[in-house]
Amino acid sequence: MPDTTPVRRSSLRQQIADGLRDEVLTGRLQAGRHFTVKEIAELYGVSATPVREALVDLAAQGLLDLEQHRGFQVRRFTYDEFRSMVAARIFVAEGIFRRVTERGPIAMDPAALASVRRRAESAARAARAGELDILIGHDLRFWREIMALAGNAHVGEFLDRLRTHTWIYTVPLLRRERSLAGVCWSDHSELAAAVADRDAVAAHRIVEAYDDHALALVDKLARS
Repeated sequence: MPDTTPVRRSSLRQQIADGLRDEVLTGRLQAGRHFTVKEIAELYGVSATPVREALVDLAAQGLLDLEQHRGFQVRRFTYDEFRSMVAARIFVAEGIFRRVTERGPIAMDPAALASVRRRAESAARAARAGELDILIGHDLRFWREIMALAGNAHVGEFLDRLRTHTWIYTVPLLRRERSLAGVCWSDHSELAAAVADRDAVAAHRIVEAYDDHALALVDKLARS
């Protein structure tokens, strides 16, 4: 379990949910790990109510399974589920690019584009260096900001959930590797540039390569 300091009394529910979500994402709370509301409440030095609410929120996000009379368990994703989630990402991306092709480029806020570029550079740098914990955070934020440019919050939330789940499946496999330098996808800046240039063809090609990389990498890691 993570080392923690007592959290402030404001926004306890969100603070606890965010902290546990990071632990699950980075693999420090491993798939199949069981825990109770009481255990987490004692860990954070708070009452049971905000902890229970935070855990229910994480269960609703698909990160935890609620076990009757046993508390909660970190969800264990399977290889088939991983491939299915990547297939869903591909399907949604096809729809997005088809919309852009048919209706023309989407108007984008220059400040938002600048933020995407900065996030892309940070994510790519972490991927090349093999800094997994840093990469996960920047990668998820990068894709959230890219999807925000598309202007459909529901699609963005759906894809963010899929990417979170695929990271949760992949991280334990990556942790077994001696070095992760250059192992993970790092073409964030190329995609950011294509989006900034309104080049839907190039952006589509890069996103396809991203999904192909995810499938090939997991296939390789699962066999090793």
